[in-house]
Amino acid sequence: MPGRLSPRLAAVVDALPLAPGARVLEIGCGPGAAAREIARRLEGGHVVALDRSPAAVALARAGGAAEIAAGRLSVRLGEAETFALEPGEPPFDLVLAVRVGALDGRHPEAGRRVLANLRTVLAPGARVLVDGGDPLRELVLP
Repeated sequence: MPGRLSPRLAAVVDALPLAPGARVLEIGCGPGAAAREIARRLEGGHVVALDRSPAAVALARAGGAAEIAAGRLSVRLGEAETFALEPGEPPFDLVLAVRVGALDGRHPEAGRRVLANLRTVLAPGARVLVDGGDPLRELVLP
């Protein structure tokens, strides 16, 4: 059924520690299925979905039009290595990345750059969660 999450993505979203008012950054959002579901569940918070692919960003924006219009979701084109807060934008409380090579160990040097950059956009106590655990595992920032 369109709009439903795969069992794998549903398990990931179910495992997220979503707190009311949280700001969530999803790195490598693809077509935005997880970001939309997080935005639907997140009471009073906001999700920023990030992807380096213009095609993925277009799909995420189209699929998330209702959540974007409601102010619960933003979709941005860019790379996690250089992602920056917009002027006046508050930092993020939670980062999610599913099948992102820089964060799942496939590209360690890129992963070091991403983690170093994330320190500039995260609130104190923020968590970085990636797939590969049961179903998620937490990364420690350098």
